[in-house]
Amino acid sequence: MKRKELIKLLVKSGCILIRHGKKHDIYFNTKNGRKAPVPRHTEIKNTLSELINKQLGIK
Repeated sequence: MKRKELIKLLVKSGCILIRHGKKHDIYFNTKNGRKAPVPRHTEIKNTLSELINKQLGIK
């Protein structure tokens, strides 16, 4: 999955960007208060994107 697609999905689900890190960005789900790091790779493996969704509580 492309990183841009994942970011669009996160924002659509109510997540916001908290801060930029060196290699990751931290996203926060405003609905349930969960945080998760998102790597800055252009291509993110499907298993990793599923894990990020699970950490943020997105189905």
